[in-house]
Amino acid sequence: MINHVVLFKLKDFPDREKQEVREKIKSSLEGLWGKIDELKYIEVGLNIELNTQAYDISLITHFENKAGLEAYSVHPEHLKVVGYIRASTSARAAVDYSF
Repeated sequence: MINHVVLFKLKDFPDREKQEVREKIKSSLEGLWGKIDELKYIEVGLNIELNTQAYDISLITHFENKAGLEAYSVHPEHLKVVGYIRASTSARAAVDYSF
């Protein structure tokens, strides 16, 4: 199995807008469940603090193998979400590992 972990830092938004962006990203990512066969598990977390220097959103996904992760990365449904995330974030960190 492959564990794909991603952290996102949002751009500077006013508090209310930041909360709305966080929620939209969370629901959009969770909405991938059932749409991409290779996606075996998904968990999206929002940092408990709205205004922090730390990352704002975490994503944990599982895939049976590297080919599954690669199929997910180019899947049209995933790419729709990626477009919104890229427009809303200033930084991203990721790690993929076998478990």
